[in-house]
Amino acid sequence: MAAPAALLRHCPLLLPQDREGTAYEGFVTAQGRDFHIRIRLPMDFQLKNARIECSWHLKKILHGYRHILKQRLHSCPDLVSFMVELKTVLEIALKNTQDLHVPRPPEYYSCLVRDLEILGWNKVAYVDSGLATIKLKAEDSCGRQHLITLKLNAKYPTEPPDCLVDFPVQFAVSWMPQNSLIDIYNQFLAALESLKEFWDAMDEIDGQTWVLEPENPARAATRRRIAIGTNVSVNIEVDPRHPNMLPECYFLGADHAVNPLRMKLNNNMHLWDPEISLLQNLKDLLEIDFPSRAVIEKSDFAKDCGICYAYRLNGTTPDHVCDDPRCGQPFHQTCLYEWLQGLPSSRQSFNVIFGECPYCNKVRESNESE
Repeated sequence: MAAPAALLRHCPLLLPQDREGTAYEGFVTAQGRDFHIRIRLPMDFQLKNARIECSWHLKKILHGYRHILKQRLHSCPDLVSFMVELKTVLEIALKNTQDLHVPRPPEYYSCLVRDLEILGWNKVAYVDSGLATIKLKAEDSCGRQHLITLKLNAKYPTEPPDCLVDFPVQFAVSWMPQNSLIDIYNQFLAALESLKEFWDAMDEIDGQTWVLEPENPARAATRRRIAIGTNVSVNIEVDPRHPNMLPECYFLGADHAVNPLRMKLNNNMHLWDPEISLLQNLKDLLEIDFPSRAVIEKSDFAKDCGICYAYRLNGTTPDHVCDDPRCGQPFHQTCLYEWLQGLPSSRQSFNVIFGECPYCNKVRESNESE
């Protein structure tokens, strides 16, 4: 959970509404204006499952930026980071909203149309009626399709457009007043090629393994939860700048199943070879073959929670498994914590609660902030 002091510094008008730090309400400020907002975090504080409610005015301003904010919810490590991102996006949205009402000189339109003709209309995916928002399409050297959204203000080309891309890293445009759309487009193409190896690695994982989360990963997503066996999986976090290096790995499952995998990873770490693919390295280090899409159905791994009897709960999948090899029942962390809280025989130490598995009565623990 983010430190309250840091949140207070960045958003002094956003205040906690409960002792657990899962509910916040107040105002976010941008360009001297305050906008009402309410945030609800799940018990595990996972931002990707947060609920955000806001005034109709703020919702209207951010309408065209929803996909960007959704990506940021998945990628930001804490609430403070997300609020900083939200304020940045809000500043851009407000600026562009104001620009829509600024009369644009004839030179703006003639310059923009000329730039589009030089660039080529075949590269244009969308242009709004006011010629203020443009989406350009590009294909990288592997045939993947990409979009860049340009928000132009009335001072174009003296000032650069704001650029929105589905990248795992920041895309900063180098701009001079004499530049044009083709300069941005060329920088966009160069950035695509710089991320080629990252997307190659992620595409291989998506195509050859069963990815449990995220279900429909964006190009900006750097995390994958990969099925290894029934109720056993690994979360990997890939560095987009160094995709052929050993990623962060976190195993999910019963201790008897994941402990051998942890040992193999630690013992074989020195065998990592940056000259071969990330997926092949993982297979070699863990000494396993990941379940193949060609021969095994995803339903073989997508086991429902033993408490709520659902697979997805607020976007999360069961990630806690009973350690008894004869049981192995999976649970959502939130469901398990609430179940153990309700048992008279459970005991709690700080934020960890100990109680009996609902299926086999084996003592099991759950952490409310996992």
